Amino acid sequence: MNSLETAIELREAGHLEKAQSLLLELVKQEPANPSVWYQCAWVHDVLELEKEAVPFYEKALELGLADDEKQGALLGLGSTYRTLGMYDQAQSLFEKAIEEFPDRNEYRVFYAMVLYNQQNFNEAMSILLKQLAQTSTDPGIQTYKKAITFYSENLDRIWD
Repeated sequence: MNSLETAIELREAGHLEKAQSLLLELVKQEPANPSVWYQCAWVHDVLELEKEAVPFYEKALELGLADDEKQGALLGLGSTYRTLGMYDQAQSLFEKAIEEFPDRNEYRVFYAMVLYNQQNFNEAMSILLKQLAQTSTDPGIQTYKKAITFYSENLDRIWD
């Protein structure tokens, strides 16, 4: 097992400080390895060190990640931007992520959270209602899927 795999196992086992220490060392040893930067960002996020996670996410994406890791890094960075109040950066990142990976529904949900933070309540609610209608397997939601989808675009409409 290589050092990166060890660090991932440490993180997954909850040994966050050990994983962080190993990953910070790996960043120095393998500065061109985007996976190392991504895992380092991830462990900082889990440790609730969001500000410290940002440059690791950004560098990982700059260096180029394989699609599965890239998708995780985009979500992690966008969510981190949002929690730091960097709403414009989060919005831009999620818009690009949705365009690049349109089948990843989680991007739309996190994008809706950003819109909420930007006081764009109608669009945020509309996105969430559409996601609920499209992805829920709940029988009651599916029974009313057509109505939920319709109302997602007509939240402020009042019928006389």
